[in-house]
Amino acid sequence: MAERKKISKKTLTKSFHHWFYGHLTCFSQEHMQTFGYLTSMLPIVEELYDSKEEQKEAMQTYTAFFNTEPQLGSIVVGVTAGLEEARANGDSVDDETINGMRAGLMGPIAGIGDSLIVGTLIPVHLGVALGLSNGGSPVGAIFYIIVWNLLAYFGMKFAYFKGYELGDKAVEFLVGPQGQAIRKAIGIIGGMVIGGVAATWVSVKTSFQMKNDAGEAFLVLQDQFDAVYPGLLTGIFIVFCWYLMAKKNLSPIKVMLLLVVIAFVGVLLGFFNPGLSY
Repeated sequence: MAERKKISKKTLTKSFHHWFYGHLTCFSQEHMQTFGYLTSMLPIVEELYDSKEEQKEAMQTYTAFFNTEPQLGSIVVGVTAGLEEARANGDSVDDETINGMRAGLMGPIAGIGDSLIVGTLIPVHLGVALGLSNGGSPVGAIFYIIVWNLLAYFGMKFAYFKGYELGDKAVEFLVGPQGQAIRKAIGIIGGMVIGGVAATWVSVKTSFQMKNDAGEAFLVLQDQFDAVYPGLLTGIFIVFCWYLMAKKNLSPIKVMLLLVVIAFVGVLLGFFNPGLSY
């Protein structure tokens, strides 16, 4: 009986590094992360198959469209490395099995990754970095660069090798009821984190006042807002931005331009005070 082929740790590490550094290789709206995925699978295929013809045939499997959240998406690359190893050993794994698994994981991984990484981890990380940047200190930026790269590297490496260990068992976990529960929980936590970061770092106030004949203010609108609901304008501002991007599908750039216009008009009408002196 022939000895089963086994991917060496060196090759797995090389494959992971190809994904870590090159998951956006030749990125385009048509192919997204397909070429980065191809690049990461190349060392695996080269070690498992001796002839160029076998390698070429195996690589054809990975030419299909691929796109997911890249950090957590490392697990997909690890899973397919394990499936490719199984196929090279003659197990009942074919192109359809691998592509079906990959297509089935792209969406759930993107949902979990966007909520966990983009919606939770990065805002928290940025919040800490902003706190360290008070007074123009460079510590915040240095902290963000170092900590983010360490978290991304070791987190993606763990996901990659865990995916390789789990193989097709990862599909059931991530797509099944447990995966759905995880996505829902992370989405709730992410919303809470965004709310907390917004309340801490975003401040929208009005300078609108009504004065009597003596020039004394008898109505300060911001004080009335604070008496009813502290941070009301900030909350309205955050929900308005979310509505434009989530419901109206406006890009962040267009939303920022709209906010500039609103701020400019608000200053002209005396609703906002930029606090500038000339």
